[in-house]
Amino acid sequence: MLALAVVLPLAGCATDSGSPDTAPSASGSSAVGGGTATAAPEVRAQLRVDGDIRQYLLHRPPAQAADGNGNRDGNGDGPKPLLIAFHGRGADAAELRAKTRLERAATARGMLVAFPEGLGHGWGAGAQATKQRPDPALDVRFTEALIKHLVRTERADPDQVYVAGFSNGGSMALRMAAERPALLAGAASVSGQLPTGDAAVELTGPVPVMVVYGADDPVRPLAGLPSPPPDPEEPILPTRSARDSAAAFAAAGGAGEPVTREEKGYDRTVWRLGKDDAPGGDRRSGGTVQLLVVDDAGHTWPGSTVPPPEGFGPVSKALDATDTILDFLTDPGPGR
Repeated sequence: MLALAVVLPLAGCATDSGSPDTAPSASGSSAVGGGTATAAPEVRAQLRVDGDIRQYLLHRPPAQAADGNGNRDGNGDGPKPLLIAFHGRGADAAELRAKTRLERAATARGMLVAFPEGLGHGWGAGAQATKQRPDPALDVRFTEALIKHLVRTERADPDQVYVAGFSNGGSMALRMAAERPALLAGAASVSGQLPTGDAAVELTGPVPVMVVYGADDPVRPLAGLPSPPPDPEEPILPTRSARDSAAAFAAAGGAGEPVTREEKGYDRTVWRLGKDDAPGGDRRSGGTVQLLVVDDAGHTWPGSTVPPPEGFGPVSKALDATDTILDFLTDPGPGR
């Protein structure tokens, strides 16, 4: 029945919050053999939340091969870590996938990775209602619903759920970490900061967080945008600096004083989260909040091979943000 569900066309399908319709991408495939079905590794799917049909791209790790007795090697059929990856403002899931190759690195680690599509190609990363986003909590509820759905239908491990994003999507990942820390085992943001002012979100508990930021970001400066320029389509939210964003999570996690060290091509600042402030259990105790400020990098994803738009600044090759983030999320200790 799973294979039949996968080949349903996406267009024109109505769904409820517990049963999305899916369609394989051009690279997806299904195979049946020995009485078992191997699901397509990549599908486009949709989920109805708050009356909206929301879409996402899902990558599954390859199924483990069965032995002669029908048993599967490793934990191929067991619960899988899940990464939710938010694209930047004005972009989409396919653009983030191409820029980051997160799906390759994540699936190689046995992780599910979902790239949701933002309404109007953006995310409600702040708590302030605007004309374009009168319900500022809409994307938080969508992300919650998507996680719960993938836990139920894809056997995502609820104790290993992570979020990451770029720019506006990075700020969305930080909002989820701030407002739903018990739902997450870790979060990471590239070129995204916490909103401030009327758009500020409340930090409600400890969670490991990594912020990666270009030292020469010309779009959203390292020092933040306390007074952003107006935008006729959707207001750009004021933000804290990258350091203040990371430090806010450190404070929420009972961290002590940070330690900063120079590494090749970037500076790493590390706060150790307090073990006594980890209500979620051992998964948060001993974790960290980290800020990586990358030299000679703009409003870009370090290590990407995709050229950035004009005016976004250079792409650093001194750091592979994709592997660095996934290594941190799966082991949020003090680093090397």
